[in-house]
Formats: sequence, structure tokens, C-alpha cells
Amino acid sequence: MVAKQLSEIEAEQFARDGFLIRRGLIEPDLVSQLIERIDASLNPALAPVEFEADVHYPGAPASRWSEGGQTPRRLQHAFGRDALFRQCASLPAIVGTLSVLMDTNDLMLSQNHHNCVMTKHPGYSSLTSWHQDIRYWRFDRPELVSTWIALGTENVENGSLLVIPGSHKLTIDPGRFDAALFLRTDLQENEALLATAVPVELEAGDVLFFHSRTLHAAGQNSSSTVKRSIVFTYHAQDNEPIPQTRSAVFEGIPVGH
Repeated sequence: MVAKQLSEIEAEQFARDGFLIRRGLIEPDLVSQLIERIDASLNPALAPVEFEADVHYPGAPASRWSEGGQTPRRLQHAFGRDALFRQCASLPAIVGTLSVLMDTNDLMLSQNHHNCVMTKHPGYSSLTSWHQDIRYWRFDRPELVSTWIALGTENVENGSLLVIPGSHKLTIDPGRFDAALFLRTDLQENEALLATAVPVELEAGDVLFFHSRTLHAAGQNSSSTVKRSIVFTYHAQDNEPIPQTRSAVFEGIPVGH
């Protein structure tokens, strides 16, 4: 039996590191159903879809019309796509964990940020540089938490996430980021910080909870199989998006108790 209740040690770990892995939180039967539903949406790719070519990240195809240009990166608007995704986003084990980590029972799921199925395909997946998700999000407080639900093995070989523990508590000078707000790897003053990075290795059913200010990156998929993950972002009900920003385009969904 998977332990559903969050321990005090786990809560302290999240507060210290800015991320927490909870193993086996998603039951195997639900994992299998989610994989089946995702694969049916990948071939053909059912809109709305973000393609690897759209992001122009290192390793991505040059355009949608070049070789590999139709490689999906994100199946967007996951919550609205299917009842199975809505079930996954509202699981008591996930909502209960978030309630403790965010110290509130009044939780909202953002339809504007993440809310997607992330895929990494062999051969054409791109590299994501070091960044904080909050860089383009606009809320009263930069206190949001995302869940990364693994539907298979995730490791460095197939492009797993890398995180920098404790980076959610840092104040980093703007000059240490580039114009797109990625942490610059050409600066000596960033080298010590980057040296503390750790890979997030997951198995099917594991869930990563990570703070919106936690620095993270991801590599390319050099394996022979597609990697699939589901990502949702949550905020407290009283932490409202700033009007007339991207964060306020679609209304939040209550998922609290």
C-alpha cells in the first residue's frame, strides 16, 4: 500500500529544497489508462499542440516543415481534454499533498500554465535550459507549485528534469539571466550554483512536486522510446493572477477539499 499522507520530514524537505518526489502516488491501472489516452492523442496529434519546432530550443527542428518538425512537445489544455486528466489532476493524494505544502485547502489549478502532457520523442526532442517557471507568470505572489507525473521511467538518458536544490529561496541578480530569462551558463558566478544540480529520476506513478521558483532544466531524449509526463500547476485561491496578463486568460479551476 502506497503511503498517501505526507510526512513532516517530506514537508520540511520541500521547504528546504523546493521540490519533493512522492513515489508510486499514481496507481498502475490509472497510469496504463493515461498512457493509452495520450497515445491516442499523439497519432494523429490532436490540437491544441505545441511542436518542438515552435520553441526554438537547442536540438529542436528548425521549423514545422523541416525534418522532425511535426514532433509534438506538449499536448496543451490537458484538464479540458478528457475526464481522465481531470481525475488525475484532482486525485486526493495529490491535492492533499499540495494542501500541506502550500498551507491551504483552497487550491486552484491554473489553466494557463503547464496544464499539459509533456512528451520527449527520440531524435527530435529539444534541450531546455535552466529557468524558473515564475519568469513569465504573473500572480500576486510567486508561490505556485507544479506536479510532474511520470508515466514511465525518467532518467538522464531520456531527458529527465534536473533541479537545483534550494534555488527557490535565492535572490539572483537579473544580469545572471539572458534575454529569455534562462540562467546564463557562460558566467563564472553561476558555475558554483549549476554544480549543485541533481537529476530527478522517476518511475511510472511517481510525482514530482516543485516550486515555481526552483531552477530546473531538461536534456534531450537519447533513448529509443517516447517519454510521457503530465504537468499541472496550482496556486492558492487568494493568490490571484494579475488581470490582463497571460496568467489570467483562462479561469482557474477549484480543486481543494
